[in-house]
Amino acid sequence: MKVSNRMVMTILALLATGLVLLILWAWTPDLPRSTLEAQYLEQPGDLVDVSGIRLHVRDRGDKSAPAVMLVHGTASHLQTWDGWAKALERDFRVITLDLPGNALSGLDPAGDYSDERTVEVLLALMDTLGMERASLIGSSLGGRIAWLLAATHQERVSKLVLVSPDGFASNGFEYGKPPEVPSLLDAAQYVLPKRFLRSSLAAAYADPSKLSEETFERYYELMRAPGSRGAILARMRQTVLQPPEPLLRKITMPVLLVWGEKDQMIPISNAADYLGALPDARLVRLPDAGHVPQEEVPDTSIAPVIEFLRQD
Repeated sequence: MKVSNRMVMTILALLATGLVLLILWAWTPDLPRSTLEAQYLEQPGDLVDVSGIRLHVRDRGDKSAPAVMLVHGTASHLQTWDGWAKALERDFRVITLDLPGNALSGLDPAGDYSDERTVEVLLALMDTLGMERASLIGSSLGGRIAWLLAATHQERVSKLVLVSPDGFASNGFEYGKPPEVPSLLDAAQYVLPKRFLRSSLAAAYADPSKLSEETFERYYELMRAPGSRGAILARMRQTVLQPPEPLLRKITMPVLLVWGEKDQMIPISNAADYLGALPDARLVRLPDAGHVPQEEVPDTSIAPVIEFLRQD
């Protein structure tokens, strides 16, 4: 059959139209910062200028009590700690924050999201808040940041709680070089399908039904803060892991490992690597939890943490 040029042009026009409609249907633009702040900023004073970055910080509890600073994981935000923070505030000064480039915290002007830069920002935040020392709690990526800070600045850390911490080599993350992040993921800066995000978040739970609609919508909206998705990708591309054991062996303060037995992202078998390298560490196993016990089972998972932090 002979195909006319007019028919070819018609087919191409239809394909182009379909592609445009698909892009428009999937397009997920950033949300205005003013809109997000109206929804998620409790008070204007929670925005603090630190090391040239506007950080979203909540500083709660008795300012004269021992301080605890909590550091969230990849693509998360300070609200992941809400269940734990409320319980901790009874005995401690509790500091939660959005890491640079996440949620309501601003972008790093230099575009530096390396672990070393993040440690520098956290130390500067402690100085800004007048905290000479604090206990650190970190989840996943935040756990890696927390133990790096503890290893390199022991004088600033009282105790360390690591929740399914990252840091050892795994698929796609080798020592001494940044990971190969597929360029296809750059599309996430413009397209964020709800179905994809929901499945990704649900995988962090042992029981996906515990991912509430409120929590899901919060993730969906805060990931659309201006520039946030690009910063998350930049952090991934700037991650250069080093063998952790030499650093972990320097951590002499008490360490509590908290791990969900049903963690599908960083399995509990990895706890053996930390227990073998840390001089003073013990493990709490959570049988009904996945990767984010602070969200999934906040009441049961916080109890051993409080007990640990209260001990002399």
